[in-house]
Amino acid sequence: MRKANGATPLAALDAVALDTETTGLDAASARIVQIGAVALAAGRVTASETFETLVDPKIPIPAATTAIHRITDIMVAGAPPADAALRAFDDFAAGRVVIGYAVGFDLAVIEAEAGRTGLAWTRPRTLCVRLLATLVAPQLPDQSLDMLAGWLEVPIAERHSALGDARAAGAIFIRLVPLLAERGVRTLAEAERACLALTGQLERHQRAGWAEPVSRPERFAGPGALGAVDPFAYRHRVSALMSAPPIVMRADQALETAIAVMVENGIGALFISDEGVGGAPLDDYAIVTERDVMRKIASGGAAAFAMPVGAIASRPLHSVRASAFAYRAIGRMDRLKIRHLAVRDEDGRLAGIVSARDLLRLRAGAAIGLDDEIEAAGGAAAMAAAWSGLPAIAQALIGEEIDARLIAAIVSEELRALTRRAAQIAEAAMLAEGRGAPPCPYALIVLGSAGRGESLLAPDQDNAIVFAHGAPDGLEDAWFSALGEKIAPLLDAAGVPLCTGGVMAKNPPWRGSVAAWRERVAEWVARSRPQDLLYVDIFFDMVPVHGAARLATALFDHAFQLASANIGFAKLLGERLLGGPDPFTLLGGFATVAGRIDLKMHGLFPIVSLARTLAIRHDLRLRGTRERLEALIAKKIGGETDLRGLIDAHGLVVRLMLAQQARDLLAGVPVSNRVEIAALTRDERAALKTALKRARLAPDIARALMFG
Repeated sequence: MRKANGATPLAALDAVALDTETTGLDAASARIVQIGAVALAAGRVTASETFETLVDPKIPIPAATTAIHRITDIMVAGAPPADAALRAFDDFAAGRVVIGYAVGFDLAVIEAEAGRTGLAWTRPRTLCVRLLATLVAPQLPDQSLDMLAGWLEVPIAERHSALGDARAAGAIFIRLVPLLAERGVRTLAEAERACLALTGQLERHQRAGWAEPVSRPERFAGPGALGAVDPFAYRHRVSALMSAPPIVMRADQALETAIAVMVENGIGALFISDEGVGGAPLDDYAIVTERDVMRKIASGGAAAFAMPVGAIASRPLHSVRASAFAYRAIGRMDRLKIRHLAVRDEDGRLAGIVSARDLLRLRAGAAIGLDDEIEAAGGAAAMAAAWSGLPAIAQALIGEEIDARLIAAIVSEELRALTRRAAQIAEAAMLAEGRGAPPCPYALIVLGSAGRGESLLAPDQDNAIVFAHGAPDGLEDAWFSALGEKIAPLLDAAGVPLCTGGVMAKNPPWRGSVAAWRERVAEWVARSRPQDLLYVDIFFDMVPVHGAARLATALFDHAFQLASANIGFAKLLGERLLGGPDPFTLLGGFATVAGRIDLKMHGLFPIVSLARTLAIRHDLRLRGTRERLEALIAKKIGGETDLRGLIDAHGLVVRLMLAQQARDLLAGVPVSNRVEIAALTRDERAALKTALKRARLAPDIARALMFG
């Protein structure tokens, strides 16, 4: 269970719904007589996970309150005292968000009980369904529990019992989540901030002596919210840690020979195939580990030594990409409870092996933070829960002074994994609906920042599909259209919004056969007006994330070959750099709106577009902005000082935007491309001015290097 942060979607929140029954309605003097709670997970009330206890209040229960909740002095005699009951509840809650109806009353009573008993009680993060309902339906005659339950068709069993009312509060919260999302309230911090804006209700709570019913997101949004992370796991790729080339044996060789190979090479596992050579597709291989060997000898005795090693090998192989970050391998091993992972290249061929021993040094330090949740996600809620961990990770890594472009690459890695998982879930749904498997090989590709490995924390969907064959509106196209229609809402529900420009595989312009894409690229390259190229440029950042990668790789190469041969196309892309607004005022200050400056407009766009345009013009088949600029330097195209300046400017802008977006997401502030100038240090403001001045040179550099 991942601990919630401000960016956690309400639909994916692990929480407990709480209610108390007391001796009266005065929060300062009332004593608890019963506590009830039920767990909420993945958008559902977990009926099997409940907490319920009577509590001895140590004072007589007034008859008037007994008439309501039916709890008598005899019933609570011998029950746990308040401090013991509250400790037991804390154990049950286990750090989860606490949700309740008019929970400010419950919190005030608990705080008073803790004060009387000397209990060291720390208030959990909380939400109030009464306030959430006010956000959604302020027109209701009242916001009583019975009114809300009736409106949302939530049955209340055992009304005025702590567990019964807690179940009702939890079910009401679940019903409110999609209604809140329709009003732009999707995450925990957004819900907190929206509730805190209901000042009239909060003032009434305060006058009644209740605690503030909702947490302030700023309390949980600081750089230390996640704790320490192990930077090594985020700085290094699997390719740097794996053993390569892989050691492979033929399946018909004896187990005794396999043991000798393991001992000779000091390894704990080896691969098995019919041919006994590496470099083939992953499906050709199985794996044998030292544990497999020991189990077989223990069960089969001396006769096991003569067995063919293929008889005890395990398949299919569990694997990780060589280009993946180390944290991905750690998370996958933890999830699968294995000690060895095959390593595959981008074409799905066996490239090496990584073991728990290779990664042991990463486990001795701080937390990894990210794991393999996305790969195991069964639906949008689980995908959303995994995706929501990124802002806290990014904030922690910025604190570790890791290069912001590396952090953006990690965000891109997770976005690619999320897109791939959405495709897998969509494919399974197509099968379940009787639509069959894909009618031909295809590749799902991501475009723009995700393709470049430069995603920030507020990406939208930029994806496309290329399939092997089939006419527009034909049978194949219809199948992939339906697949795209499933992928888009899955990603949207997981926290990656629909692309406002329609750059999604569900739309015909971003879906097609290899032949259709080749015609499309040829049409783009032949266009004569810059405005005709809107959204076309991000196609040249593409990277495959699922399916037959070779189709996307071939299309990428074809597009670059065609575009680089047409100087007019690159010139049109370069013209899009012209006419951008000035990032500075007449007096030299930052041109801000509400104290913030749009760094995508003034910083990222000109630098990224320049690097892409020149990469296309000079046929540099690279994707990342830094890599493209460094390739220009290596080929002596342009002045190194100017291009290095742009590389530095790009890194600074990415860092400032990531830091701002992480703060905003964790605090429930609408995330954007705008950075708050007042939050920057004096040195950061000075460096940003220099960076934006360099970015303004992009049109001139583009013109100068177009024919360089």
